[in-house]
Amino acid sequence: MKLWSRRKFFLTSLASSFFAACAGKVFGHSLPADATALPSSAAQGTRPIIISSANGLHALDKGMDILRKGGGTLDAVVATVSVVEDDPNDDSVGYGGLPNEEGEVELDASVMHGPTHRAGSVASVRRIKNVARLAQTVMEKTNHVMMVGDGARRFAVAEGFEDMNLLTEHSRRIWLAWKASSSMNWRPGIDSPEWKEHVAAIFDHDEAKIAYAERVIAHPPTGTIPCMAVNEKGDISATTTTSGLAWKIPGRVGDSPIIGAGCFVDNEVGAAGSTGKGEENIKIAGGHTIIEMMRRGKSPEEACLEALARIARNYNNDKKKLSTFHIFFYALNKDGVHGAASLWRNHYEEKEHSVYAVHDGTQARLAECKPFFDEVNAHG
Repeated sequence: MKLWSRRKFFLTSLASSFFAACAGKVFGHSLPADATALPSSAAQGTRPIIISSANGLHALDKGMDILRKGGGTLDAVVATVSVVEDDPNDDSVGYGGLPNEEGEVELDASVMHGPTHRAGSVASVRRIKNVARLAQTVMEKTNHVMMVGDGARRFAVAEGFEDMNLLTEHSRRIWLAWKASSSMNWRPGIDSPEWKEHVAAIFDHDEAKIAYAERVIAHPPTGTIPCMAVNEKGDISATTTTSGLAWKIPGRVGDSPIIGAGCFVDNEVGAAGSTGKGEENIKIAGGHTIIEMMRRGKSPEEACLEALARIARNYNNDKKKLSTFHIFFYALNKDGVHGAASLWRNHYEEKEHSVYAVHDGTQARLAECKPFFDEVNAHG
């Protein structure tokens, strides 16, 4: 009975105190209670335009400012995601990202530059914060497309990137809580009467922090930010950056650095990116799939839904199996028409519609993702 109580402490559903503490902030991909969203698809295009997953909402002004001043589309999207990578309070990418099972933050990223048809990618990079910019550096300064692991880190240092500890105190404490919830050895023994007190002390008895830890332990985040832009001339670039699946086996790589999966651009057609369970995207080359669907005349939203349909078919549309994960696709075409789709209507246990971020030159705001299954997924 005592053992069950210990696990219950960590793995209960998200406490109401978490929502109270976090009101007004975009978490995951869902719409805050005090926000409004655009319709699920923008039928009329505009240029320039820049879009991202919802966690990039506050950073889109940075990219749009570059586009307005005539800067390059790749510089715009990389500058946008760098804002999020730099933010220690965003544990989905860059500095402060949730670590692998050994407590090491491992980052992945890719870029594509439509006008020159070039690409760059890095994976399993430790101790380098701005991996989207590193992927751009690989593209611009080497004859390679992809670099991984310690070789990519050493290249980054040679190019002037700072070598730094990426694990913030916030992320370290959540990792310790995950270790305690998943291991018999990283917590006091059954003879200890102070077990709950010990765990609560990890978070200084802060109920909101404890509730947030419960959430990410129960649903390990696949935190990512894809960003894509088209300028007034119709040139397109995109990037995707991530700290990957929380608590992953060291060396695991998802779709974010895979050209044609987590990021893809064709300057004659458009751009596409993804968040969520990357393994499912890799199996269908989702970014490439979306571009080819748009080449055949589908709207960005319709193309994203086609990618989700292919994932669902891999499981014979078995909703029980599909409910164990979530995935999102985002796309824009050369005319500036944009759209996004989510496998499920919500983001995990949250009830609101999933959303993404758009800046059309007026202001940054949220737009609804079109759900493939118009149902709440409480299990993924």
